[in-house]
Amino acid sequence: MKNYSDRAEAGATLAEDLSRLAGRPDVVVLGLVRGGVPVARVVADSLGAPLDVLVVRKLGHPSAPEVAFGALGPGGVEVLNEAVAERIDPADIAEVRRREQAELDRRERRYRAGRAPLDLTGRTAVVVDDGLATGATARAAVEVSRRLGANRVVLAVPVGSAEAYDLLAAAADEVVCPLVPAGFGAVGAYYDDFHEVDDDEVTAALTTRS
Repeated sequence: MKNYSDRAEAGATLAEDLSRLAGRPDVVVLGLVRGGVPVARVVADSLGAPLDVLVVRKLGHPSAPEVAFGALGPGGVEVLNEAVAERIDPADIAEVRRREQAELDRRERRYRAGRAPLDLTGRTAVVVDDGLATGATARAAVEVSRRLGANRVVLAVPVGSAEAYDLLAAAADEVVCPLVPAGFGAVGAYYDDFHEVDDDEVTAALTTRS
């Protein structure tokens, strides 16, 4: 199966599949921090749509962080999975929430840099990440987008596991995912260059239109 050379090529591939949205005034492209932002930059440029950043922090179970009991988003948005949360000590929930809120606030300050608070009222939100493994963060992002007023949420990712794809297909209005390989493994396996995206790269992508 063909690898993407890097996140820019992955974004170009997504943009082709999303070309029907080009030029629509209601569309906004949202890059998930951090790895999704360089992909989203290419998508936004190709569609002629504004680019913004969506900071979502998964609330992980204290003894099994990969299991989410909820998520936090900008503007005080919180999504809870009550079935999981009710089995966790409230003090542990408070500590996880405090830690993740602090990191969300840090990233919002860094990436928004004076930009207006994210408001998706009546918009078609195209949520972009660099891949789907478990899908937990992307699912939270879809729900956060709805809470922020999005009229329609399209999730666009270059590659994802079949399990995550099915999970998101039930949550988003549409999922665009060109590669859904059998025996998925890890997102990075489908990129030649899958370097860790740092804060500076995110900031550059948000302030530079190619």
